[in-house]
Amino acid sequence: MEPAWRQQGRGRGRGQGRGQALGDSLLGRPQREEDGLRKGRGRGGSAVTTVLCVLLIKAVNAFSLVASSQSRFDEIRKTNQAAAQRLAENQYSSSSEEDEDDEEVENGGTLGKRGRILESTLTTYTNQTGGDVSELERTRQYLNEAFQSGAVTCLICIASVKRTQAIWSCVGCYCIFHIPCIQKWAKDSIFLVSSVTDEDFGKKDHPWPCPKCRHEYSPQQTPCRYHCYCGKEVDPAPDPWLLPHSCGQVCDREFKPSCGHRCLLLCHPGPCPPCPKMVSVSCVCGKAVPVPRRCSNKAWTCGKVCSRKLPCRIHTCTHTCHAGVCEPCPRVSVQKCVCGRSSAERQCASPVWHCDQVCGRPLPCGNHTCERVCHPGVCGECPRAGNRTCPCGKSKCALPCTADVPTCGDTCDKKLECGLHTCSMRCHKGPCETCREEVEKQCRCGRYSKRMPCHKEYLCESKCNQTRSCSRHQCRRKCCPGNCPPCDLNCGRSLGCRNHKCPSVCHQGSCYPCPEVVQVKCACGKTSLTVPCGREKSTKPPRCRELCSKPSSCHHPTREHHRCHFGPCPGCKQVCKLPLPCCAHLCPAPCHDQVLLKTNQQVPLAGPWEQPSTPAFECKALPCPPCQVPIPTYVHTHCVSPIPCHTRGPFSCGRPCGRALTCSNHSCSLMCHSVTPDPKREKTEAGKECEQCEEGCSKPRPPGCPHPCSLPCHRGDCPPCTQMIRQRCHCKITNLYIECLVKVKCPCKRIKKEFSCSRAREEASLVVCDDTCRELQKKFAESSRTVNPVFLCPLQAELEAFEKRQKGKRKKNRRNTEVEVEEGLWLKYKKYLLVPVCGVLLAVGTFYLLQIN
Repeated sequence: MEPAWRQQGRGRGRGQGRGQALGDSLLGRPQREEDGLRKGRGRGGSAVTTVLCVLLIKAVNAFSLVASSQSRFDEIRKTNQAAAQRLAENQYSSSSEEDEDDEEVENGGTLGKRGRILESTLTTYTNQTGGDVSELERTRQYLNEAFQSGAVTCLICIASVKRTQAIWSCVGCYCIFHIPCIQKWAKDSIFLVSSVTDEDFGKKDHPWPCPKCRHEYSPQQTPCRYHCYCGKEVDPAPDPWLLPHSCGQVCDREFKPSCGHRCLLLCHPGPCPPCPKMVSVSCVCGKAVPVPRRCSNKAWTCGKVCSRKLPCRIHTCTHTCHAGVCEPCPRVSVQKCVCGRSSAERQCASPVWHCDQVCGRPLPCGNHTCERVCHPGVCGECPRAGNRTCPCGKSKCALPCTADVPTCGDTCDKKLECGLHTCSMRCHKGPCETCREEVEKQCRCGRYSKRMPCHKEYLCESKCNQTRSCSRHQCRRKCCPGNCPPCDLNCGRSLGCRNHKCPSVCHQGSCYPCPEVVQVKCACGKTSLTVPCGREKSTKPPRCRELCSKPSSCHHPTREHHRCHFGPCPGCKQVCKLPLPCCAHLCPAPCHDQVLLKTNQQVPLAGPWEQPSTPAFECKALPCPPCQVPIPTYVHTHCVSPIPCHTRGPFSCGRPCGRALTCSNHSCSLMCHSVTPDPKREKTEAGKECEQCEEGCSKPRPPGCPHPCSLPCHRGDCPPCTQMIRQRCHCKITNLYIECLVKVKCPCKRIKKEFSCSRAREEASLVVCDDTCRELQKKFAESSRTVNPVFLCPLQAELEAFEKRQKGKRKKNRRNTEVEVEEGLWLKYKKYLLVPVCGVLLAVGTFYLLQIN
């Protein structure tokens, strides 16, 4: 069944046509718009939207109106603005940003924001047709508590009540609790009361109270199912368009106090408001003409004097019109007691009264006196006069009032408590004893029978095997007559969270979700997140902004700053800064106290069916690396080089030795090596560890001498060339052997002469320039000053000529690809035509959309 609010009125525009003309809806009927705006005070947003829509439509169509309609348009606009302003001023919103006082000011008597909202909500009950605020006190109190709390909270577990959780509402205070919480509360309350006050523990049904208002409920009233507020629907499904835990149907509960009408609101929490029905009733005294009144406040007074006779039958009621019996007469008079012995001033409303004196008048027997306290009339006969019966009632005897009636000696024969047998004792005074006669009794379940005393109940030992209402457990009650009681065991099934068990009484169907909540915390525990129980494993821990507080696992006093996290901390990236063992420097490498290394332990496989295990890692501390600080070190006495600190000392740099050999022409080509120091020679001279020069003399010979030096590599100048050369004479007949001759030229290289090699080596200037050489040098100098610069730079002239030739070729090969195009009329005037065309299209589209809407 659909909720009542969905059955009718499924749209604001239901029943309205969509094809109304624009002029008819806007221009011809402006009053309807104004009336619709005045009626829409329920929602400020809809009224403002209506005003904006009307203004927009009128602004678009204003171009097509005549000048006479402008004044009418302005009038309608002012009316709409006034209505919107009035609507905005009269409404109160709880989401306003103004910080107003929520409590009532005692001196001024003004209400806060919440008070004004409550007052506006209950206006139709108080300010119309004679409503009374006192009748709305329960509803006002409930709404005020809902305002103050902001969210419904279970007073047992002190947790918020979600819209998807099963709840139970108290009928006294209408407070809402979780069903598992109230079931546990009821069970614990009954157990505590029965364990303290009940001698027969667990056998009596003790009530349990509401945690808030202490309204008592019987154990049978312990909630086991989740109902909506009005109780029509079990396990109502959550609907985002309905109030949480509501079925959406009409409440239909009877008003309290009962007036014959029922609540017409939708299913709602809290008490039903007073009956809003209008009835025609007279005043409480019945003298006035009936008038229409609210059913919840139908009692009214006409203001006239009551004038009804008071119980004293002398005076009349002087109060104004009132309900019920008139008050007692307030006047005082002297009145006698019922026996007439005492007189006193008493209220006129209570003329009958008794004094404290015993009557004491003699009875007609003459032996006894009346023992009654002040009473009216005669005392009556003596209670011991006349025929009296024995205790069993079988015999009568007439004895004086001064003598007691004896027992008759016959059997008592009075009915015993069992109702089946009579007393077998002689006539006696006092109550009869318990029935002890043995009878054939049948047990309560009807299976067995046994002879036993009548006053005892026979219960057999057989246990009932029938299933209880939960359809899970057997009755197991001894001698059960068939009416098995409801199951009183706990459900005990695991809830969906897998952490708790259902605390409800054993029931059919699925259990309600776990109402507990758990805290999902970060690693340090300072940041937490509240989630329903059972979802803590699938919920990602909250991101913590605190710094990690775990102690350092390396030699550094503190870790690098990083956020709180789970698992091991990241590796330390700080510089080691430990002193190195062989020097005074600090280790510049990153921290290496905790380094994961793969272990080399390999377990042999038992067979081919086993899979090789994954390599294991272990955390170890690595030693500091060798010191790499460059230190200037003298390398084997021939150079200074920066070397790492851990390798300082004499070492080979890998370069050639470079020391001068004994020949002084070559150096040692061996790799850098150590040389025994000798004070007699310099450090740059070769030692005995250096190599010996085995090359020939490579010094240059005099110009023109082709013969090498015959000595091995030596110091100083080479000896003169003593090589004899063979030379033929001009006739080619005789061969002469002469010393090596070389040609020597003058400085200008004009004069050439031959000399022996030894002489050319010893003498520097054997051939000098003469006067002819000097004249030629002078002429050459003069001609170099008057030469044309074009001939001095022939390459530049050739370059310029080449560039000129290339420019000519480019001009010939160039094609004329640029064609001048004449602009048309559209290109010239398109910017003047597009603007009006676009404006016309926009106006037509807007007019079409507005007509459709």
